Amino acid sequence: MTHLPALVTLLTVLLLFGTTWIVSHARGKYGIKAPSTTGDPAFERAYRVQMNTLESTVMFLPTLWLAANYGFSGWAGIAGLVWLVGRVWYAQAYLKAAGSRGPGFTVALLGWAAALVMACFGVGRVMLLG
Repeated sequence: MTHLPALVTLLTVLLLFGTTWIVSHARGKYGIKAPSTTGDPAFERAYRVQMNTLESTVMFLPTLWLAANYGFSGWAGIAGLVWLVGRVWYAQAYLKAAGSRGPGFTVALLGWAAALVMACFGVGRVMLLG
């Protein structure tokens, strides 16, 4: 379980690669030339999935590693898996219909919030107790 955060990090990189590939494919399919980010609604959904996932990852990865390094490696990894499941669910739903992304977003948010609580507790404990 101590290596689970590392696995989650690798899976997150693959998720980011996957969303990049989806946008690249959509650019070709719908004829959206760079640097444009608008056009066909299906392309715009793919682009938003990529950007939203990137934005979420920026908050998620540091939180995951803080929780893991300050006493919660296994539990942080589990929270990370929850975040990943939520982000994949979010992406799949958003690509089909923007209005259906809510449940996946909520699951990912819960995974991130759990890691955040662990990170805050772990860092706070070390700062208070030395």
